[in-house]
Amino acid sequence: MQKVKLFKSIESELVALESEINAWIESSGAKIVSLTGNIAPQTSGSHGGTAIGSFSSSDVLIVVVYEAGN
Repeated sequence: MQKVKLFKSIESELVALESEINAWIESSGAKIVSLTGNIAPQTSGSHGGTAIGSFSSSDVLIVVVYEAGN
């Protein structure tokens, strides 16, 4: 039976997110069927300006469709 696992983080923490996903795959023994990701559009910073550096990190969502390991 196929199952779904969601991972969420922010764009500035992609290395940690990748490590988290890889650790889960390894520890669960899951057989990955599909892995899809999405980075949300950046939103303006608290001042609403458009100058370089005024954008906050975007949300990242990873959807893993898998079959449970033995």
